Amino acid sequence: MALLQISEPGQATAPHQHRLAVGIDLGTTNSLVATVRSGVSETLADEQGRYLLPSVVRYFSDGSTVVGADALAASVDDPINTVASVKRFMGRGVRDVIADGHPQHYELVEGEGMLRLRTVAGVVSPVEVSAQILRTLGDRAKLTLGGDLEGVVITVPAYFNDAQRQATKDAAKLAGLRVLRLINEPTAAAVAYGLDSRADGVIVIYDLGGGTFDVSVLRLNKGVFEVLATAGDTALGGDDLDHVIANWLMQQAGITLDAGVLFYRRAVTIARAAKEALSSSSTFKINVVRPNGTHWEGELDRSTLNSLVEPLLRKTLTPCRRALRDAGIAKEDLTEVVLVGGMTRMPRVRELVAELFGRSPLVTLDPDKVVALGAAIQANVLAGNKAVDDMLLLDVIPLSLGLEMMGGLVEKIIPRNTTIPCGKAQEFTTYQDGQTALALHVVQGERELVSDCRSLARFELRGIPPMVAGAARIRVTFQIDADGLLSVTAEELVSGVKGEIIVKPSYGLNDSEIERMLVESIDHAQSDVAVRTLREQQVEADREVLALESALAVDGDVLVPLEERALIDEALAHLKTVRLGADVATIRRAVEEVERVCSGYVGRKMDSNVKKALGGRSVDSIQF
Repeated sequence: MALLQISEPGQATAPHQHRLAVGIDLGTTNSLVATVRSGVSETLADEQGRYLLPSVVRYFSDGSTVVGADALAASVDDPINTVASVKRFMGRGVRDVIADGHPQHYELVEGEGMLRLRTVAGVVSPVEVSAQILRTLGDRAKLTLGGDLEGVVITVPAYFNDAQRQATKDAAKLAGLRVLRLINEPTAAAVAYGLDSRADGVIVIYDLGGGTFDVSVLRLNKGVFEVLATAGDTALGGDDLDHVIANWLMQQAGITLDAGVLFYRRAVTIARAAKEALSSSSTFKINVVRPNGTHWEGELDRSTLNSLVEPLLRKTLTPCRRALRDAGIAKEDLTEVVLVGGMTRMPRVRELVAELFGRSPLVTLDPDKVVALGAAIQANVLAGNKAVDDMLLLDVIPLSLGLEMMGGLVEKIIPRNTTIPCGKAQEFTTYQDGQTALALHVVQGERELVSDCRSLARFELRGIPPMVAGAARIRVTFQIDADGLLSVTAEELVSGVKGEIIVKPSYGLNDSEIERMLVESIDHAQSDVAVRTLREQQVEADREVLALESALAVDGDVLVPLEERALIDEALAHLKTVRLGADVATIRRAVEEVERVCSGYVGRKMDSNVKKALGGRSVDSIQF
């Protein structure tokens, strides 16, 4: 008798077959790849034994590239064609990058979707640059593990928006890698520390890397990680500290910014070396070559370093406080505070975190490796090598998502800090008689008016059967997948007509803007409510005017006496006038006056419609 080979869903069909999967930390400064072997998560080294891959790509005129340490070494002498910190460009436009305030030695080109960088090999996008880094890490993993990869889990900052997440997935696809999941870096760090196997509690992950800052508040409950709140800044990290130190060095050496790109890049390189050395030493000797060939020798001590970077480090504390407030957690209730990212090696960072949260942070794992290690554990689960029930990650969205309503108002469909994946549907209707199409505008933000939020996407639902205003039933469904990417579907329930869009915004919203939007939503809460109430009353007035004018055009001359028509026209004109600049109460009174003077006409119109419907029919023939 033939035997069937049985396997559990999601598990390998061959007994003891281990599917190869890796976790990748695609970092601003350095990137890593890790995997689980013999039940232990470990980072994978290159042939020279180096675990960290500098996130740097150098382009040559023949189209060839060099990735990693060799590219980094050339960044001082060939800065235009050597792209570093590309993560800060992912999903962003030229204006976004310039707004960060850093001197840009790259030639930035505005492109469709996001900016481009001009090199000797041509114009390249941040997605293409990131793909080179991911391909190098993927090749390292295949060589080390001796086979093809089932898939990868890539980590992203918790505050990456839709555009930045989609750009990361596109880069992986271009690199020939199958993405099992995008997970937030703080969540990956918690997994790496094994916090999922500890007693239930609340954990804060403070993640300060080379180009981004994230803070997340997680609750662990029976093995389930739930992200209660997240905050941060995708334009704040070690790079920013390097620029501050470099500017100080150039000022001390008497070198101005117009000295050229080479001198600035050299200053940044020295600044980074000084910053790293002063994490373990008290002083750092500096030798800077001036444009005229002379040398400036000096010294940077830890105290001076701290004073230079203190304003930037303190910028990380505000998102921390906001995350705790959003999560409804007091710092006394925290179980652990975990530090992630190379910048957290700096003693001053550890001091500030300890002061803020009132406890010493957990730093037993290498902060450069911890995110990749956690991603590898998640990849091992998703590849089918371990039961999915062993670990469940529940992330959240950072900003509310909604639709534009009449009057430029925002109807929030999914509020911020909602756990993902998630979906929510809401029904809407048409505004005008005979309306056969509906334009939908998807927005992101916390304010009540569309003008104060960010536009994500627009699409149209066409083919709606002509009906009177308000008769159509249109269900709009928002769905966010496990990677935090949004799709919106609209369906007219009577006819079954559908429209759908996968939201891929043109470029991202930087987190100083996100923070500004959140702060403004709090500061303007009362005024926003007042504005919304006024707009809703104005929309109601518009509906009243439109409905009445449409009805009068059909039978007003027949059903309305001249004296009554004069009163209606007068009330209608008054309503049109006051709806533009009056307060809510005045507009409401004007609407009520229109309804009062039209009451006779409305009654006669209803009688007329009933007579038409029953004309020529006996009462006995009508079924009730």
